[in-house]
Amino acid sequence: MKTRNYQNGVGLIEVLVAMLILAIGVLGFIALQYRAVEATSESGYRVQAINITRDLAERVRINRGVVDTYMSEIGTPDKQTVSAKNCFTTNCSTTELADFDVAQVTVRARSVGMSMNVMECQGNSDGRNCVYVAWGDTSATNGTGQGDCTNNTAYNPASTCLIMELY
Repeated sequence: MKTRNYQNGVGLIEVLVAMLILAIGVLGFIALQYRAVEATSESGYRVQAINITRDLAERVRINRGVVDTYMSEIGTPDKQTVSAKNCFTTNCSTTELADFDVAQVTVRARSVGMSMNVMECQGNSDGRNCVYVAWGDTSATNGTGQGDCTNNTAYNPASTCLIMELY
């Protein structure tokens, strides 16, 4: 007597399980690729912020006598984008040069979607100033809010900003 073996759908279940495992693997790969693209974008913003911050820091070092002017100009949004004189074509005083420098740097920062601020560095008593550059939903400020760059002496975990000391 001959008996026939029939699978009765077991092969189809094996195929479905294999497809499920493959789908989970593909979703994991997609998540990994998304995170890589996000990290690449973040590093691009960080490099731009470093360049902008370094540019301002070097301009302040050159024109050290009017550091207070730089601080008040950057702290006042209306003064950030307009300079009374073009110091490339005319001679400027140190105060006018500070005004021109702030306008140049902040216009460049805004053109790439960043905001700037200069404040006293958090957690020190020697009066050092720090340049804050923020992008995305973060503001270049110190506070307890979700959108602030720092909270006293600590970075806010969800912030996208860079802080550099001015010497």
